[in-house]
Amino acid sequence: MKKYKNFLFIIAFIALLLSQYKLVMPFMYKVAASDLFLVDSKDQASQLPISTPLTAIAYMHCNHEIKTKLGTDAVVSFPEKALNAWSMGNYDYLVHGEFSTTDQTSNTASKNYTCRITYNNGDDQEGILDFDNWSVVGLSGLENN
Repeated sequence: MKKYKNFLFIIAFIALLLSQYKLVMPFMYKVAASDLFLVDSKDQASQLPISTPLTAIAYMHCNHEIKTKLGTDAVVSFPEKALNAWSMGNYDYLVHGEFSTTDQTSNTASKNYTCRITYNNGDDQEGILDFDNWSVVGLSGLENN
């Protein structure tokens, strides 16, 4: 058996490669080509910054989250519009904005933030203004406050 050890290893290795090539990979290609990973949504992704009513509402909800995180002691003001907003598709948005904070000594500091937010109810836009129907996935830019 010892003299066939290398030969058996090579045969087993070739069998493994052939099974990957003939069985596993065709199955993986069929799964990838199927509708298994397809998300059918009216909200289409955009690689360029956009301004739509949904991105404006996402911006408003991100601002609400920032006010909540900073607390009631902070005086926070936001511009009317976000600097940039992207639709990532399927009601998932990336918002880049800025805000100003004023402390007790009337010092004003301006900060940029990025917020990733998702509308949870999909194509049903009846409760789009309700903050409970949105999920803030990530928020950056508040680390130094």
